[in-house]
Amino acid sequence: MKKVQLSGSLRANVGKKATNAVRNAGNVPCVLYGSGEQTHFSVRSIDMEKIIFSPDVYEIELDIDGKKASAIIQAKQMHPVRDTPMHIDFLELDAKKPVKVSLPIRTVGSPIGVMNGGKLREPYRSLRVVGLPGNLPDAITIDIAKLRIGHSIRVSDLNPEGLEFLEPANAVVVAVKMARGAAADDEDEDEEEGTTEEGAADAPAEEGAEG
Repeated sequence: MKKVQLSGSLRANVGKKATNAVRNAGNVPCVLYGSGEQTHFSVRSIDMEKIIFSPDVYEIELDIDGKKASAIIQAKQMHPVRDTPMHIDFLELDAKKPVKVSLPIRTVGSPIGVMNGGKLREPYRSLRVVGLPGNLPDAITIDIAKLRIGHSIRVSDLNPEGLEFLEPANAVVVAVKMARGAAADDEDEDEEEGTTEEGAADAPAEEGAEG
């Protein structure tokens, strides 16, 4: 995962009045847990917003009044109207303990099916995974260049090393659907490019089937 640094200040009081004072000062109340005793602290709201409104998932290197820890955002509470962070839970990372995280999906390539007029469908923006911190990539990268009309890529087709998906194995992640004006058979492109060895081998079988 990408890394980002974030500085915070310890909170002496965690009551409602003290929490409101933290927010009124332009800061966000936070808690760090995962390695024993919880640490209550606050960070500047503007710094927090740069992280939570990014499409990326970060390993956050915290510096809380000199106490340093690597963590990920485990949960966040947002203001229902202003959509600003109200409270953030951080989970401290342990290199030997798997963690759950949602990783963004990144597609590469231009699908053959889309070039033939099909419509790209992407039901998921991210996928939930479990893995050791050292195995967590920046994103789940999927090559979609060979996708034809009617074809799809499911969770079961993905096999990033060291990760276990929490989504259903048969869930469609990316697909190319038929659209108005699309080519009925996008495989004609390959036939026009010339007979391949595979095509030559298939020809007798097709003739035999017709006979």
